[in-house]
Amino acid sequence: MLVGTTKYFNCVAFLLFSIFGSAQSGFNNTSNKSSEYFEDQFYIGLGYNFLLEKPSDVVQRSLSYNLQTGFIKDIPFNQRRNFGIGIGLGYATNSYYSNIVASEVGNNIVYRVSDTSDFERNKLETHAIEIPLELRWRTSTADEYKFWRIYAGAKLGYVFSGSSRMVSDTNTMRFSNDDIQSFQYGLQLNFGYNTWNVQAYYSLNPLLEDGTALETGEAIDIRVLRIGIIFYIL
Repeated sequence: MLVGTTKYFNCVAFLLFSIFGSAQSGFNNTSNKSSEYFEDQFYIGLGYNFLLEKPSDVVQRSLSYNLQTGFIKDIPFNQRRNFGIGIGLGYATNSYYSNIVASEVGNNIVYRVSDTSDFERNKLETHAIEIPLELRWRTSTADEYKFWRIYAGAKLGYVFSGSSRMVSDTNTMRFSNDDIQSFQYGLQLNFGYNTWNVQAYYSLNPLLEDGTALETGEAIDIRVLRIGIIFYIL
């Protein structure tokens, strides 16, 4: 199930490390020699996606997971350099498991709520480029690498690949789903100590395009609440 996702994740992680690796090395050397340090950081995150505002009789099942990685550039505002903003570039993949089964009928996609006994796995999957923007506060100094942090802000994502997949005892159905919102955005909060941090994200727009509905006519206006952990490295 995770072979394709892992391939995407590894490729993008390698690309991000290649782009920003030399810059990060230079900033770390600066922080070791003077008080004018930066908290430029790579991050890796793992989370669970809760589906909110679901249509009637819709339930989640299996592990609706999030995987993310990227780099954030630190821009301090004050002399102590413990308050400022961060702007980054990253990659994320998300899987949303539920009993909303999507199928292609001609040039249209039809959605129905199915009994969970009718299939083994059923999901929406997305791959996105993300731009996090954070207001950052921390207890760091030029010589202290273990500190408390609170990073709050927003995240904009562009979904470059989205698909629906259903696996049953008799067949497997998978296709590109153009009803998934191309641009997704929401609010996020990261807080914790040292490498280990908790992350919360709430989407401000629906997962699917406006006007997407079940075959019964009920609107699908699902929003996402994501809770997980995020590791800041380097």
